[in-house]
Amino acid sequence: MTTQNDNRGGRNAGGDRRPGSGGRGPGGGRGKGGGRGPGGERRSRRPRREEEDSGLVERVVKIRRVSKVVKGGRNLTFNAMVVVGDGNGNVGAALGKAGAVPDAVRKGTTYAKKAMNKVELNGPTIPHEITSKFSGAKVLLRPAAPGTGVIAGGGVRAVMEAVGVKDVLSKTFGSPNTINIVKATLDALDQLRDPVAAVERRKGVSADGSGASKNETVS
Repeated sequence: MTTQNDNRGGRNAGGDRRPGSGGRGPGGGRGKGGGRGPGGERRSRRPRREEEDSGLVERVVKIRRVSKVVKGGRNLTFNAMVVVGDGNGNVGAALGKAGAVPDAVRKGTTYAKKAMNKVELNGPTIPHEITSKFSGAKVLLRPAAPGTGVIAGGGVRAVMEAVGVKDVLSKTFGSPNTINIVKATLDALDQLRDPVAAVERRKGVSADGSGASKNETVS
Protein backbone atom coordinates (compact mmCIF):
# COMPACT_ATOMS: atom_id res chain seq x y z
CA MET A 1 0.00 0.00 0.00
CA THR A 2 1.51 3.31 -1.08
CA THR A 3 1.44 6.53 0.92
CA GLN A 4 0.45 9.76 -0.89
CA ASN A 5 1.20 13.31 0.23
CA ASP A 6 -1.79 15.48 1.03
CA ASN A 7 -1.29 18.64 -1.05
CA ARG A 8 -4.64 20.19 -0.25
CA GLY A 9 -4.54 23.67 1.29
CA GLY A 10 -0.95 24.26 0.20
CA ARG A 11 0.59 21.97 2.84
CA ASN A 12 2.97 19.04 2.50
CA ALA A 13 2.77 15.69 4.24
CA GLY A 14 4.24 17.09 7.45
CA GLY A 15 1.53 19.71 7.76
CA ASP A 16 3.89 22.62 7.05
CA ARG A 17 2.90 25.36 4.66
CA ARG A 18 4.75 25.17 1.37
CA PRO A 19 6.81 28.16 0.21
CA GLY A 20 4.94 30.49 -2.13
CA SER A 21 1.50 29.18 -1.15
CA GLY A 22 0.08 32.59 -0.23
CA GLY A 23 1.22 32.82 3.38
CA ARG A 24 3.06 35.67 5.05
CA GLY A 25 6.69 36.26 4.27
CA PRO A 26 9.66 35.97 6.64
CA GLY A 27 9.01 37.69 9.93
CA GLY A 28 5.23 37.52 9.54
CA GLY A 29 5.05 40.93 7.86
CA ARG A 30 3.00 41.88 4.87
CA GLY A 31 4.46 42.01 1.42
CA LYS A 32 4.31 44.78 -1.15
CA GLY A 33 1.14 46.82 -1.25
CA GLY A 34 0.16 45.91 2.30
CA GLY A 35 0.26 49.52 3.46
CA ARG A 36 3.00 48.89 6.00
CA GLY A 37 6.69 49.65 5.94
CA PRO A 38 9.65 47.66 7.31
CA GLY A 39 8.93 46.16 10.70
CA GLY A 40 5.16 46.24 10.20
CA GLU A 41 4.82 49.98 10.95
CA ARG A 42 2.07 51.82 9.12
CA ARG A 43 3.31 54.54 6.81
CA SER A 44 1.71 57.96 7.15
CA ARG A 45 -0.07 59.09 4.00
CA ARG A 46 0.38 62.77 4.78
CA PRO A 47 3.41 63.31 7.05
CA ARG A 48 3.96 66.55 8.87
CA ARG A 49 6.36 68.86 7.10
CA GLU A 50 8.91 70.70 9.18
CA GLU A 51 11.85 72.80 7.99
CA GLU A 52 14.65 72.51 10.50
CA ASP A 53 17.10 74.59 8.48
CA SER A 54 14.98 77.77 8.57
CA GLY A 55 13.49 77.15 12.02
CA LEU A 56 9.92 77.28 10.69
CA VAL A 57 7.24 74.71 11.39
CA GLU A 58 5.03 73.79 8.43
CA ARG A 59 1.74 71.93 8.69
CA VAL A 60 -0.26 70.79 5.67
CA VAL A 61 -3.78 70.98 7.07
CA LYS A 62 -5.95 70.14 4.08
CA ILE A 63 -5.51 69.00 0.48
CA ARG A 64 -8.51 69.19 -1.84
CA ARG A 65 -8.96 68.00 -5.39
CA VAL A 66 -10.99 70.33 -7.58
CA SER A 67 -12.43 69.19 -10.90
CA LYS A 68 -13.80 71.73 -13.35
CA VAL A 69 -15.83 70.59 -16.34
CA VAL A 70 -14.96 72.52 -19.50
CA LYS A 71 -15.75 72.10 -23.17
CA GLY A 72 -12.72 69.91 -23.85
CA GLY A 73 -13.16 67.70 -20.77
CA ARG A 74 -12.19 68.18 -17.13
CA ASN A 75 -9.48 70.32 -15.59
CA LEU A 76 -8.09 68.78 -12.40
CA THR A 77 -6.37 71.04 -9.86
CA PHE A 78 -5.39 70.78 -6.20
CA ASN A 79 -5.72 73.16 -3.24
CA ALA A 80 -3.42 72.88 -0.22
CA MET A 81 -3.97 74.73 3.07
CA VAL A 82 -0.60 75.24 4.75
CA VAL A 83 0.13 76.73 8.19
CA VAL A 84 3.62 78.12 8.87
CA GLY A 85 5.00 79.39 12.19
CA ASP A 86 8.25 79.85 14.06
CA GLY A 87 6.99 78.44 17.36
CA ASN A 88 7.63 81.80 19.04
CA GLY A 89 4.47 83.80 18.44
CA ASN A 90 4.56 84.24 14.66
CA VAL A 91 2.15 82.33 12.44
CA GLY A 92 0.56 82.54 9.02
CA ALA A 93 -1.60 80.40 6.75
CA ALA A 94 -2.43 80.41 3.07
CA LEU A 95 -4.11 78.36 0.36
CA GLY A 96 -1.95 77.23 -2.55
CA LYS A 97 -3.47 76.15 -5.87
CA ALA A 98 -1.72 74.19 -8.63
CA GLY A 99 -2.09 71.29 -11.01
CA ALA A 100 -0.11 68.95 -8.74
CA VAL A 101 -0.03 68.41 -4.99
CA PRO A 102 3.68 69.27 -4.45
CA ASP A 103 3.29 72.51 -6.37
CA ALA A 104 0.18 73.44 -4.41
CA VAL A 105 1.95 72.78 -1.10
CA ARG A 106 4.97 74.81 -2.18
CA LYS A 107 2.80 77.76 -3.20
CA GLY A 108 0.82 77.58 0.04
CA THR A 109 4.05 77.55 2.05
CA THR A 110 5.41 80.58 0.21
CA TYR A 111 2.20 82.57 0.66
CA ALA A 112 1.92 81.57 4.33
CA LYS A 113 5.45 82.82 5.06
CA LYS A 114 4.56 86.20 3.58
CA ALA A 115 1.34 86.35 5.64
CA MET A 116 2.96 85.66 9.03
CA ASN A 117 1.80 87.93 11.88
CA LYS A 118 2.90 88.42 15.48
CA VAL A 119 0.55 86.96 18.11
CA GLU A 120 0.34 88.14 21.73
CA LEU A 121 1.02 85.16 24.01
CA ASN A 122 1.27 84.67 27.76
CA GLY A 123 4.11 82.22 28.09
CA PRO A 124 3.00 78.77 26.91
CA THR A 125 -0.68 79.77 26.70
CA ILE A 126 -2.87 82.65 25.53
CA PRO A 127 -3.56 85.72 27.71
CA HIS A 128 -7.36 85.48 27.80
CA GLU A 129 -10.41 83.73 26.38
CA ILE A 130 -11.38 84.64 22.84
CA THR A 131 -14.08 83.64 20.36
CA SER A 132 -13.96 84.22 16.62
CA LYS A 133 -16.10 83.33 13.64
CA PHE A 134 -15.27 82.97 9.97
CA SER A 135 -18.04 82.08 7.55
CA GLY A 136 -19.91 79.15 9.15
CA ALA A 137 -17.09 78.10 11.51
CA LYS A 138 -16.78 79.38 15.07
CA VAL A 139 -13.76 78.78 17.32
CA LEU A 140 -13.45 79.23 21.09
CA LEU A 141 -9.99 79.44 22.71
CA ARG A 142 -9.34 79.42 26.46
CA PRO A 143 -6.07 79.67 28.40
CA ALA A 144 -5.03 76.53 30.26
CA ALA A 145 -2.79 75.66 33.20
CA PRO A 146 0.77 74.47 32.55
CA GLY A 147 0.87 70.81 31.63
CA THR A 148 -2.60 70.73 30.10
CA GLY A 149 -1.36 70.45 26.54
CA VAL A 150 -3.08 71.46 23.33
CA ILE A 151 -6.68 70.29 23.64
CA ALA A 152 -7.64 70.80 20.03
CA GLY A 153 -7.96 68.93 16.80
CA GLY A 154 -7.65 69.42 13.08
CA GLY A 155 -6.90 72.94 11.94
CA VAL A 156 -6.86 74.46 15.44
CA ARG A 157 -4.10 72.10 16.60
CA ALA A 158 -1.99 72.84 13.53
CA VAL A 159 -2.18 76.59 14.19
CA MET A 160 -1.43 76.20 17.91
CA GLU A 161 1.62 74.04 17.25
CA ALA A 162 2.93 76.43 14.61
CA VAL A 163 2.53 79.54 16.79
CA GLY A 164 4.15 77.90 19.82
CA VAL A 165 1.20 77.51 22.22
CA LYS A 166 1.74 74.58 24.58
CA ASP A 167 -1.35 74.75 26.82
CA VAL A 168 -4.77 75.75 25.50
CA LEU A 169 -8.39 74.61 25.51
CA SER A 170 -10.45 74.94 22.35
CA LYS A 171 -13.81 74.06 20.89
CA THR A 172 -15.25 74.48 17.40
CA PHE A 173 -18.87 75.14 16.49
CA GLY A 174 -20.82 75.17 13.26
CA SER A 175 -19.20 74.23 9.98
CA PRO A 176 -16.59 71.43 10.01
CA ASN A 177 -14.79 73.01 7.05
CA THR A 178 -11.09 72.81 7.95
CA ILE A 179 -10.09 75.88 5.93
CA ASN A 180 -12.72 78.05 7.62
CA ILE A 181 -11.67 76.71 11.03
CA VAL A 182 -8.04 77.66 10.36
CA LYS A 183 -9.05 81.17 9.30
CA ALA A 184 -11.29 81.57 12.35
CA THR A 185 -8.42 80.45 14.60
CA LEU A 186 -6.02 82.95 13.02
CA ASP A 187 -8.60 85.71 13.44
CA ALA A 188 -8.97 84.79 17.13
CA LEU A 189 -5.21 84.94 17.64
CA ASP A 190 -5.06 88.36 15.97
CA GLN A 191 -7.56 89.68 18.53
CA LEU A 192 -5.45 88.64 21.53
CA ARG A 193 -4.14 91.54 23.64
CA ASP A 194 -2.00 91.84 26.74
CA PRO A 195 -4.42 92.75 29.58
CA VAL A 196 -1.87 94.93 31.39
CA ALA A 197 -1.01 96.87 28.25
CA ALA A 198 -4.70 97.26 27.42
CA VAL A 199 -5.47 98.76 30.86
CA GLU A 200 -2.53 101.15 30.63
CA ARG A 201 -3.60 102.20 27.16
CA ARG A 202 -7.10 102.97 28.39
CA LYS A 203 -5.67 105.07 31.21
CA GLY A 204 -3.52 106.96 28.73
CA VAL A 205 -0.24 105.67 30.15
CA SER A 206 2.33 103.92 27.99
CA ALA A 207 4.00 100.65 28.91
CA ASP A 208 7.11 102.41 30.33
CA GLY A 209 5.01 104.59 32.65
CA SER A 210 5.38 107.79 30.63
CA GLY A 211 2.56 109.74 29.03
CA ALA A 212 -0.17 112.07 30.18
CA SER A 213 -3.19 110.94 32.13
CA LYS A 214 -6.74 112.08 31.47
CA ASN A 215 -6.59 114.79 34.16
CA GLU A 216 -3.37 116.31 32.83
CA THR A 217 -3.34 119.01 30.21
CA VAL A 218 -0.95 118.55 27.34
CA SER A 219 0.47 121.83 26.08
